[in-house]
Amino acid sequence: MATRRCCCQASDPEACSGSLCHHQTKTEIPRNWKSAQVLFTDESRFCLEPADGRIRVWRRRGEHFAEGAVLERQRFDGSSVMVWGGISPRLRTPLYHVVGNLTGVRYQNEILQPLVVPALQAIGPRAILQDDNAPPHRSAAVNTRVNRMLWPANSPDLNPIEHMWDELCCRVQQHHPPPANLGQLLQWLQQEWNGVPRAFICNLIYSMRQRCVEYLAHNGGYTRY
Repeated sequence: MATRRCCCQASDPEACSGSLCHHQTKTEIPRNWKSAQVLFTDESRFCLEPADGRIRVWRRRGEHFAEGAVLERQRFDGSSVMVWGGISPRLRTPLYHVVGNLTGVRYQNEILQPLVVPALQAIGPRAILQDDNAPPHRSAAVNTRVNRMLWPANSPDLNPIEHMWDELCCRVQQHHPPPANLGQLLQWLQQEWNGVPRAFICNLIYSMRQRCVEYLAHNGGYTRY
C-alpha cells in the first residue's frame, strides 16, 4: 500500500468544484464529509474457479470415491468476468459486464453516459462521482462533464465498494454446486448484486468518516479497513 494523504470533500462543494480538500486534523473530517452525495464506483474481476480448483468436503471413512464426494470439473483455465458497479446510500447502479479491454472511449460510451450520469442526476444536484486513477478513467477521450472527486493514487482500500465486492464474492460462493460456466457466474453476480441489503451499503459508505480518521492517525499506513 502506498503512503498517501487522506482526502475529504469540502463543506462547500461549489467552492472547490467538487474536488477534495486535504485536511490535517481529525476533527475536520466528520464535519465536512458528505458521503451521501458520492457515487462510489469501481471495476472488479471474478474467476470461474478458485486458483487451485479445490473444493473441500467432510466425508466418512470409505467414502473417498463416493458419488456425493466427487465433483467433475473442467481444468482451471483462468476464465473470468469483469464487472463495473456503483453504490451510494440512495441507489446502486446496474452491475455492468465489461467485455474485453476497457478503453477511455468505451468507459465514456458504455458506463459514464448510460449509467453514471443518470445515477448522479438521481442522487441530486451536488452529486459527485468517485472513480480511481485507472487509465480508462483519466483518458483524454473521456469528455463527459460530471462533478468528479480527486482520488489519491493506490488507495483502493479507501473505497467502500471494495467491501461490496467481497460481499458479492461470498454470496456467489454460497451457491452449490459452483457456476458451471461464465454465463451462469455473471447471472449469479447480477442476482446477488441486487440482493445485497441497502442497509449493508449504507453502513459501508457511512464508515468513510472513521476510515479517514484512521488513515490520518496512521499517516496513510495500514488500518483495519
